[in-house]
Amino acid sequence: MASDIVPIQLSLTEGDLVTLWAPRWREDGEDWEAFLGDDESLFGFPEVAQLAACVRTVTDHDLIDHPAWSVVPTLTVAELTPEETRRYDVIGVPELVAEEPDTWTIGELAEIMEIVRSLAEVCDLERVLAVLDSQPAFALLDQGTLPFAGREGGKLWTQLGQTVVDEWDSVVDALDAMVTTPEVDATALARARAEAEELAARIAEAEERVEEETDGAATDEELDEADEEAVDEQVAEDEAEIEAGPVGFWEEIGIDPIRITTSAGSKVTLRCYLDDKPVFLGANGRIDAFDSERALARWLADGGKDDNDLVAASTWQDVLDRAAVGELTVTVDPMNDYLLVGLDEDIAQGTLEVDPTQLELATELLLDVGEWAGDPAPARALAESESLGWLVSFVIRPNPTRLAPSPPFDREANTWRELVHAAEARFTTPD
Repeated sequence: MASDIVPIQLSLTEGDLVTLWAPRWREDGEDWEAFLGDDESLFGFPEVAQLAACVRTVTDHDLIDHPAWSVVPTLTVAELTPEETRRYDVIGVPELVAEEPDTWTIGELAEIMEIVRSLAEVCDLERVLAVLDSQPAFALLDQGTLPFAGREGGKLWTQLGQTVVDEWDSVVDALDAMVTTPEVDATALARARAEAEELAARIAEAEERVEEETDGAATDEELDEADEEAVDEQVAEDEAEIEAGPVGFWEEIGIDPIRITTSAGSKVTLRCYLDDKPVFLGANGRIDAFDSERALARWLADGGKDDNDLVAASTWQDVLDRAAVGELTVTVDPMNDYLLVGLDEDIAQGTLEVDPTQLELATELLLDVGEWAGDPAPARALAESESLGWLVSFVIRPNPTRLAPSPPFDREANTWRELVHAAEARFTTPD
């Protein structure tokens, strides 16, 4: 199951447009997939700042009910910028199929066709689906170069290329017709543009600093391979620092706001580690949890309460003091966003259906809650000697030499479901 909503870039007739894609996820026993848009159109923006302003202010769209949507409005412009692997040159497909069918060409083409098919299925673009289904070669791209090797493979590649020459304009036209750029709040857009300008300036400074540190090397050709790697690593570190921003209040005090999403909805609470042991906001195995970051901040501003386990943290009073004067902002870092919904259904379908990152984070949370509450059930069920623990270990730490778990996985799914329900039952909302 894909737990993320990811920014993507589509190159169409109007140029490079950014939007959001929610890859296939499972909810209420059904598979879903969606893009940022509404019943009639796909929202596409020529700049990331416009996308940021939209997700921070607009609530009437198809992604609003996604289990992870609550995280998206908190993302920075940097986090909403599509990664290189999420940029799809749809209009450039004719040039791509004119090249030799090597690994890189076929790999890029397969990624483009995957996103185009997803768009066609979600937006009911029958013409696009008809083109993609007209040649078997489109469905073989994800197998790499093998289907296109030899005489028969060459014929497949030629047929695919001819279909693109004849039909691809109609595919692009259909996608163009679906895209609209909605107006966004002017104030939110101004703030996002300022954020984007600051990001660009800091990246430029980082690149300039790296260039100076390489003793004036002016071009990539003048850098040897080791120097190029050093430049890439330095720029990546600087970009990561820019995205993260300066060390914030929560990081300084060692207490983290966290979000936990189950089938019942999302809850926000606090957690820290004292002597490497997890401690949650709450007491006696009951977690004080709130519907939003603001609700948690308001409760803290009202004085919170002193009968919770976080009182043992030396920095707890700092939280209350800052909240009391209205200077506390509660923001959940993406690494502290735990999505538990749907994992039981994915486990039941098999190890290939489970998102390893989502499962690893969810397992971390269940173990932390169990340890803090004095409940041995999570640690016992998730031990590698148990069937569920073996499955979890196999998914999050893959090793081709290990024996894969054998289906059916109904027992493991039921055990996981029980662990999640037990954790969910610990949530309480203070008065």
